[in-house]
Amino acid sequence: MNSKILRIAFTAALSGFLFGFDTVVISGANEPIKELWATNWFIANTPFTFHGIFIMSMALWGTVVGSLFGNIPCDRIGRKKTLFWIGVLYTLSALGSALAADPYLFSFFRFIGGLGVGASSVAAPIYISEISSPKNRGKLGGLYQFNLVLGILIAFISNYLFQGFGGFNDWRWMLGIEAIPAIIYTIMVVQIPNSPRWLAINKQDGKKAFETLKSIYEESDARAKLEEIKQSLNTEKIKGSLFSKKYKTPLILAFLIAFFNQVSGINFVLYYAPEILERAGLATQESLFSSIAIGITNLIFTFVGVWLLDKLGRKQLMKIGSIGYIISLGMVAWCFKTSADSTILLSFILIFIASHAIGQGAVIWVFISEIFPQRVRALGQSWGTGTHWVFAAIITLITPTFLDKEIGIFKDNPWPIFVFFAGMMVLQLIFVLFMMPETKGVSLEELGKKMSNKD
Repeated sequence: MNSKILRIAFTAALSGFLFGFDTVVISGANEPIKELWATNWFIANTPFTFHGIFIMSMALWGTVVGSLFGNIPCDRIGRKKTLFWIGVLYTLSALGSALAADPYLFSFFRFIGGLGVGASSVAAPIYISEISSPKNRGKLGGLYQFNLVLGILIAFISNYLFQGFGGFNDWRWMLGIEAIPAIIYTIMVVQIPNSPRWLAINKQDGKKAFETLKSIYEESDARAKLEEIKQSLNTEKIKGSLFSKKYKTPLILAFLIAFFNQVSGINFVLYYAPEILERAGLATQESLFSSIAIGITNLIFTFVGVWLLDKLGRKQLMKIGSIGYIISLGMVAWCFKTSADSTILLSFILIFIASHAIGQGAVIWVFISEIFPQRVRALGQSWGTGTHWVFAAIITLITPTFLDKEIGIFKDNPWPIFVFFAGMMVLQLIFVLFMMPETKGVSLEELGKKMSNKD
């Protein structure tokens, strides 16, 4: 693999590290903030708690906004500049939320970080797919997910190490430390080139596109790739709304894979890992340490999934992951219902994490970035990631209503939650078997033709 392309893709994928860190670091601050600001109360005449809306899910609502509108800067100022400003948002969020004096200011800065996460899930996968070749697009695109789960692991480790550091304000250190990698990433992303496809099609600057291609490929390959991009431009003359019949197939595929990603329960488990493990009988310190085991498992099997993306293909990995989901979620529900030993329950949670990492985790961002034609790729990515984050926010918002040990509907035993997730994964397996196409080894231009329906 071209070492320069690898370096460029890895730099862009570092936004995924900040994504993973930012979204999971809140798990360590969950209980301390609840005690500090007494946020665990129901908002009048609603089933929602202040803590669920403003503390735990505010970043996710920022993510929804960032993902739904991330296509705008991607198309107007380019993928590269969008990635730069994402780094700035992460930095502001880390410092602001760590220094917040009240829950409202805290929520505001968490929302800012969410904007960065949402825009990152649009810009980084698109950018990486547009500088890659069909042979290595899966592996390079998978770097984003690999960095994401690395960020999750480091967040779990960081939370564990900062437990008790600085007394009652240890949660401020947990959140503020993110500013260091955010600043490093922001500096690094300045060095990467603009996407050649964005230059050729969005900016209509073939000369600069060729210069960028020539800087990362041999000249003959660069000319061939530019010609392929120009040919695809000629075949995409028909303009229309993303929501026209022409793009019905990729719209449905992006929606379903994003929807099933969230109703697997992955963010439910990651965000509330310490609380779930405490409900299984582990002490607070043990639950934080066990969260690190979740992060390590996620990282190892994501590496396996990324390695297999261009070997087995996207569809095969989704089959494997779906079966693993169904078995592990069913057994987690059984463990809670029968009050099985906490070690057994943790084992099945780790199998669940491994199933996600090798399936949905490895596939989702690569798959969505591949299936939309160039003219609507950024908007299509926003559609897919927006779907993902809307359901992530909803699940995180309502979790306290079901899980909380004092006021939750399933405060005595949360096993029905896992039965629901297992049932959703049966539906995902059906989707994979009968609807999901294989995109392995096919150029973006060719995929664009296959995915565009005739009006």
